[in-house]
Amino acid sequence: MEGPYIRIEETGDVIPLTETVTTVGRGSGVDVRLADPSVSRLHAEIVRHGPYAYVADLGLSRNGTRVNGRLVARRVLEEGDVLSFGAARCRVGGIPREDLAAEVELRRSASPELTRRELDVLTSLCRPALSDEAFVAPATAREIAADLVVTEAAVKQHLLRLYQKFRIPEGPNRRVRLANEVIALGLVRPLPPAERAVHPPRSGSGDRGEPAAGGAPASRRREPDRAGKETDGAVIASDAAPGIDGVLGRTIGEQANGTGQRAASPDPTTPPHR
Repeated sequence: MEGPYIRIEETGDVIPLTETVTTVGRGSGVDVRLADPSVSRLHAEIVRHGPYAYVADLGLSRNGTRVNGRLVARRVLEEGDVLSFGAARCRVGGIPREDLAAEVELRRSASPELTRRELDVLTSLCRPALSDEAFVAPATAREIAADLVVTEAAVKQHLLRLYQKFRIPEGPNRRVRLANEVIALGLVRPLPPAERAVHPPRSGSGDRGEPAAGGAPASRRREPDRAGKETDGAVIASDAAPGIDGVLGRTIGEQANGTGQRAASPDPTTPPHR
């Protein structure tokens, strides 16, 4: 017979496959009718795409579809494959052969269990690499520490544990290799295009660096100095800082004259000393 076909082993009947979809089942309206009671009324389909054909189980039977003894949902067919619909067996033929190497299945190990803090470190590590800019390296331990408001030594300890969990061997670009593995596993996803909204400072005693309720000390946070270096800043309660005029006003007007009294305001007509 010319062209792809299916042969029913029990009866020996040979049925050519249609140009598009060939239905298989026990019902009276299918293309390949099988009388076995283990076959559902509409059991599976054999779909053709040019010289290729694949079988698709429709999920309507308790007994499923097998190709060469293996239970499948969909499977590309090759010359001589044995199809089992329930207990009914068929064989396909007339399919052109191709000399192709077997498909290689890429397997990745499951991601290890991570703590909440380790996920935060990974997110901060990969954030630069997931930006729209090209050729951006992952964040350094110092940058991660500033982002998470922790010490650089604590970040390095987390990174050492993460290297072990993800089995990143020692060597150059270890942070880059860790970031690549994390992104490949889908643990960290790109940021949305819109940047995070800046939250306004909250009012209250906690915004002035005073201890919060329950006696908890106010948090410290890192600030870049004028040279661009990260320094441990003082306790900062609010992002809002007093204006320069207010600072100068208090500096000039609140200096003591040795008596604890405020100094007189300078004469506005007198030019300032330079």
